[in-house]
Amino acid sequence: MSLMRNTETQSPVNNLVFGIRVLLEALEANKEIEKVFIRKGMQNEMTKKLTDRLIALNIPFQKVPIEKLNRISRKNHQGVIGYLSPINFASLDNIVDQSFSKGQDAIIFLLDRITDVRNLGAIARSMESMGANAMVIPTKGGALISGDAMKTSAGALHHLPVCRVYDLKIAIRFLKDSGFRVLAITEKTQVSLFKTDLLGPIACILGSEEDGISPDLLKLCDLQAQIPMKGQIASLNVSVSAGIALYEIIRQRNDG
Repeated sequence: MSLMRNTETQSPVNNLVFGIRVLLEALEANKEIEKVFIRKGMQNEMTKKLTDRLIALNIPFQKVPIEKLNRISRKNHQGVIGYLSPINFASLDNIVDQSFSKGQDAIIFLLDRITDVRNLGAIARSMESMGANAMVIPTKGGALISGDAMKTSAGALHHLPVCRVYDLKIAIRFLKDSGFRVLAITEKTQVSLFKTDLLGPIACILGSEEDGISPDLLKLCDLQAQIPMKGQIASLNVSVSAGIALYEIIRQRNDG
């Protein structure tokens, strides 16, 4: 299936690719590209070739004013800047196939519009340490796999498979068709996580720091559960919620 903190000015220069030809060469060399900025108004054969290639590879790109490119770098960017990813993305199809071939009840987490790179890194750290199978992120609307994310993950992002998909709805339907139950961790239910059956292959969705899981994704879930709380604060940090959900899934499997 190939389907908030601004970190643009914090990216190391060696994680950036400048110019159309250099970016096309990086794509030909199978380099992982997080996203691309292209100067507004650029209309030529090479620009069309680049955008066509980006669309074919599901790599997000954006047409932006020249001032934005200049803020990112003062180098001669020639109107195009690409962000290199520090990791190689995995295929969700392969992750699912491998888990079933090994007889595993896989644990997969989908991140819906989680934009803080530190939250992404912390979730990856918990997932890897507890033996989860993969993290799924959207091509648009989420945090980049940046240096800060790598640092917060304490190296976990080098070991945990990360799948990048064009549309989380398609990924959810694929997982359901493959035999996964999809669990939403949400405050919009009274069902306790600790009273929910979490055995078998499970895909868990965590939502945006601002407004939780998107309604259209919530409708696709098989299960909805909340983490019970007794204090005055009504919500937890999303990375903390991820750790609690992971622990409960592992606990139920170990107790079973």
